[in-house]
Order: sequence, then C-alpha cells, then structure tokens
Amino acid sequence: MSLLCAEQCNRRCHGPKPGDCCNDHCAAGCTGPQAHECLACKDFNDDGTCKDTCPPLKIYNSKLEQVIDNPNAKYNYGAMCVKACPHNYVVTEGSCVRSCRAGLHEVNENGVQRCKPCEGPCPKACDGIGIGSLTNAMAVNSSNIDSFKECTKINGNIIFIELVLIGCFRDPHYQIPPMDPEKLENFRTVKEITGYLMISSWPQNRTSLSVFENLEMIRGRSKVQNQYSLVMVNLKHLRWLGLRSLKEVSAGNVMLKLNSDLCYTQTVNWSLLFKSKDQTNKSVGSQCSQQNQTCDYECSKDGCWGPGPTMCLSCRHFDRRGRCVAQCNLLQGEPREVEINGHCVECHSECFTMSGDSTCRGPGPGNCSKCAHYKDGHLCVARCPHGVLGDKNTLIWKYPDKSAQCQLCHPNCTQGCSGPGLSGCPGEMKHSTLAVAVVGGLLVAVILLLLILVLLRRRRIKKKRDLRRILQEKEVGRYCCNKSRLRVIQNRRNR
Repeated sequence: MSLLCAEQCNRRCHGPKPGDCCNDHCAAGCTGPQAHECLACKDFNDDGTCKDTCPPLKIYNSKLEQVIDNPNAKYNYGAMCVKACPHNYVVTEGSCVRSCRAGLHEVNENGVQRCKPCEGPCPKACDGIGIGSLTNAMAVNSSNIDSFKECTKINGNIIFIELVLIGCFRDPHYQIPPMDPEKLENFRTVKEITGYLMISSWPQNRTSLSVFENLEMIRGRSKVQNQYSLVMVNLKHLRWLGLRSLKEVSAGNVMLKLNSDLCYTQTVNWSLLFKSKDQTNKSVGSQCSQQNQTCDYECSKDGCWGPGPTMCLSCRHFDRRGRCVAQCNLLQGEPREVEINGHCVECHSECFTMSGDSTCRGPGPGNCSKCAHYKDGHLCVARCPHGVLGDKNTLIWKYPDKSAQCQLCHPNCTQGCSGPGLSGCPGEMKHSTLAVAVVGGLLVAVILLLLILVLLRRRRIKKKRDLRRILQEKEVGRYCCNKSRLRVIQNRRNR
C-alpha cells in the first residue's frame, strides 16, 4: 500500500502529516526529514548525505584573503562524491571523466591522469612510415600525407624521396598522383619523431625546412643504415635548415651531403643536441663558406639554423619568446618585462606600467610593483572578489577602499557593497534613503500643521481683541451719554 503524502510534500514523505516531508535533496522517499535520510539523491550522494553539488576543489580563505585548495574537496563520479577518481578515469575540473574534452590532453601527475590545457595544438600521436597503418608505405606521398594533419608526435619515420614528389606507381594496380607541396604544412605541428627524418627531395620553391620549425626531438629509435637519424641528401635548392626548435637528437648520427647551397650548418654546435659522445655530424659538399653567410649578431657562439635572430640555437643576450634581443623591456618599451634566466618574461596585464622603475619582479599578478586596478591580498586583480565561494560555502564580497585595496564587506551584505559597514550594502542604502525620506516628509507635514494652527489661533485672538475693543468703545459711549444727561437734570432742579 503506497503512502499518501501531504500536498506540500510533492509525493516525497515518510508519513502522512505536513511535517513528514522529505528533504529537498531527496529524489524519492526517505526515513526522516534530513538530507542523510533520503532513499535516493536528486543530485549527488556525499558519504550518504544528499547534496546539490560536491565539495569544490577551491575555496576562499578570508584570513589569507586568497583562493586556496579545499582540504575537503571531492570529485563528481556519476551521482557520487568521491575523494579520488578510479584509476582508469581522468580527472578534470572536479569530475571523473572517461576522456578529455577538446583543447585538453592527458597528463600523468604523481600517478594520477589529469586533463590539462594544451600549449598550442593538443598532442596527437600518428603512425610514421613503417609503423601501423603505414607499415607498407615507402615514403610520405599524396595518398598518406593527410594522415599527418595536426600530429604532434610521429611514431616511426618521416621520409621524402624524389619519386613521391613527381608521381610514381606503388604497384601495377594503384597509381599515386604527385603530392601538392602545400600539403607539407601538415608537418608544422610535429614536435617529436621517434624514428628518423630523411629528406632526399624537396620542392624547389621552398628554401628551408620551415614546416618542421616546431620539431623539438628526433629520438632515433630506428635509423637509416642503422646509423643515421637525420639525413639531408642532394637538396640543391635548400639554403638553410630552419629547424629552430630542435633541441635533441637522442641517438644516431647526422648526415648532410651534396647540398650545394645549404648554409649555416657549419655554425651549429651539434654536440649540444647529441646525447652520446659517439654521435657525429657528417656535412660535406656545401659551398656555403664561399658565400660568407653568418649568424645574426644576437646569436651566441652555439650557431644558428638560418638567418635572423629567430634562428639562433641560443642567444648572446636575451631570449624573447624565441627571438634573440639585446635587452628586455625593463624600464621602457611595451610590453614591460622582467629578465629571468636570460629570458624576457612579460609582466602580467594587471601590473601598472611604471616609468623609470621596474613594472614587475616576475610573472603573474603577485609580482607587480604596483597594481593597474585593485589589490586583493598580494595579488593584482581587475576587480575585487564579487561573490566568490569561500569557507563553509559562503560567498565572499569585497569593495575597494581609497587606496584601491580590496576589503571585506560587512557579513550582512549579501549582494556586495560599496563601502564598510552596513551602510555600504546596496539594500541598506535604499532602505536608509527611504527611511530618511519618510521621516523628512512627516517632519515637514508636522511643521506645516503647526504653522496652520498658529495662524488660525492668531486670527482668532485678533478677532476677539477687535470685538472686545468695539464693546469697550460702546460702553464708554453709553457712559458718557448717561453722565451728560444726569448733569442736565441736576441743573434743571437747581433752578
């Protein structure tokens, strides 16, 4: 027999009385009115207690005046709140998920898989020549080059030979058309090659390997002739390599052969890239020494990959986001910077641009010499905290004082404030203004009423005085008349 609930209980109760309603967080029945007495939760179950949200990862600490890690934080896992996600799930934004959303990639942090924002394109591992789907491929060609689009890691090798650029037959039954040179842009996102990079043919209108400008590492797990991991042969139109991001050739030797116009390679300190003393560089057949091609002045003695300050292996003075410069914008120039380990690091946007003094001491909003807008604790911010979740799930509201320092609003200001105390609350200001208006109106009304009463009283008094004067004048007239008559009568008698 089903239990009949009171109308206000919305069919969720543990008894027929109006006071027997279940908690609002209950999805079905309950054994009592509390959130931990629900038979099922509407949103999340936190150790047997139904809640609308799990404890957040961050909370606002009013004593430290900053956002800190919540020691009681939990993750959303289905309809449960858990302290840690299952080992086969990924942690992202306080939830346990099966895969990262677009723009994020998995990163292992202390044994926990987490979704982190990608710096540039998200890592995408692709099969190289001789691996997986390209096991039978001879080289990169028009039939497979689209498979390298947006790849950041190549598991295998990258090979370019002349036949695939001019067109050839892979077998009697399948013809491979010539490859469009613009398709080479697919390799601009590649950062790592686990095998080797071999190029023996390159488009004549491309004078460098600029499409590989973001390549950072060649691991050399497989090698050409079992000894070379970087091979450039017979590239007659190549003028410089342009491998500006290459930092490591983990294994295998380098061969640069029969590249008559290739310059700058003789300046490269290859030992900085090699991981073993046994690795060597074999560069022959270049006439570049006759052309007097030298590295940019801002390049260090480690050499360069081509002309200009962006092709240096390392900088003579300072590195500004991959470009070697003579000095950082410490006291002048835009944007203002700070020098850290030979790098020009841009000051945070909330730092006030100083004149004749350093704008910041380091990166981030906590290292500004002066704030451009407001200061919350030690951090420069565009606005003071406005409804930030703090301790015990309370909202933190702050206002800027005269020195642009963020100060806490009165605890009773639930919608922010413009100043200290209750008078700073927007609602209190409205109530105070209304109260003053009402009191002022009443006071004016009382004063007007008193004035009217005084005027009426004065008019009455004046009327009484006038009437009294008239009566007195009449009495005096009668008296005088009677006296004169009496005198006449007496005179007659005397006669």
